[in-house]
Order: sequence, then C-alpha cells, then structure tokens
Amino acid sequence: MEQLALFPEAGQSRGLPTQYLEYFPKFIEPFAGQRSLEHFIAHTPWTQQIRTMYTKEVVTPRLTAWYGDPTSYDYQSLIRSVPLTWTPELLMIKDLVEPLAGVEFNSVLLNYYRNGNDSVAWHSDKEEVLGKDPIIASVSFGQVRSFDIRNKQDHQEHYSVKLEHGSFLLMKAGLQENWEHRIAKSSRPMGPRVNLTFRVVK
Repeated sequence: MEQLALFPEAGQSRGLPTQYLEYFPKFIEPFAGQRSLEHFIAHTPWTQQIRTMYTKEVVTPRLTAWYGDPTSYDYQSLIRSVPLTWTPELLMIKDLVEPLAGVEFNSVLLNYYRNGNDSVAWHSDKEEVLGKDPIIASVSFGQVRSFDIRNKQDHQEHYSVKLEHGSFLLMKAGLQENWEHRIAKSSRPMGPRVNLTFRVVK
C-alpha cells in the first residue's frame, strides 16, 4: 500500500523542532559524496532482512548492512552478533560526524534505497541496546528523500526535512522518545540513495 504524501516533497517544514534534530546541508561536497555513493553501492555486502509483522513474514523494502566494533550487538535482532569490520571510508565519515554529535559511535547501519519503492515505515529507534535517549548521526548520499517526523502523542504535529546529497542530520536526545520518523514510498521516479546512521550500541 502506498503511503500517503502528507509532507512537502521539497524543502524543510517551518518550525522544525531543533531541540530534537539539526540539519547540515552540503556536509560532504558533491564530488566526494558521489564517489562515496558509488563505492557503497558497489562494495557493500547488502542483505535484505525478513521481519515478522502481525504474525506474517515480510521482506524489508530496502537493503541494509551493519558495521561496528567487535563487541557490538545487532540492534535489529537484539542478539550478540559479529558486525562487519569498519572500512576506511566509514571511519573517515565517522571522524567527521563525531565532533558535531559530541559522541563516539561504535556502529553504523547502512541503508540502500534503490528507487522510490524502497522505504522505511513509521518507527522510533528505541531498542534497549541503544540505551536511553540515543543520539544518532545520519549521513545521506544520492537521491533526495524526505525525512518525515511526527509527534507520538499528536500526529497533527509533523515536519519534514529534505535529506540532500551529502547532508548530515543529527537526531538528538529525546527524539526517539517523543517522535516517530519515516522515509515514505514515492510514486515519482527516484534514483539510488545510501544512508549511514551512526549509533552507540551498548
């Protein structure tokens, strides 16, 4: 089922709650960003997860890969697993985002949105292994997609951020507790997008 387009497809909503998130366009310059996009698409061992929803198994509508320190947990399955080893490219971006986030991250989830049919439904990153009030650093390459957020208590309070090529979105403490977010499907033609979300897994 196609998700409703309740949010603007371009630009940022007015009144964005900056106490919960902060947006940095052109965080990585376009040429370097294009090289990163092509590298991650070609060299990441992408997998497609199967999740159980309402007693049914469904295929996640995007590809993912999990990298991190050897002691990390897989946040999706909540079991101890061995993440993929950090690559020089990931470590370079990690070094760029940590000073702005004020956090030393120990893992990163990569998401590959191949076209407009790939998406992530409304959710909060509230897994126990992420701890209380997690801070998450998100870097995007490729196709511009709208990052929608809505207040858990009042869905009429909603905003959207256009995640541009080479941009950085900092999700601050309190966002996961009070808000949900998504990347909606789109009926418009969409090119590939790779998103990196750096996290601290406890």
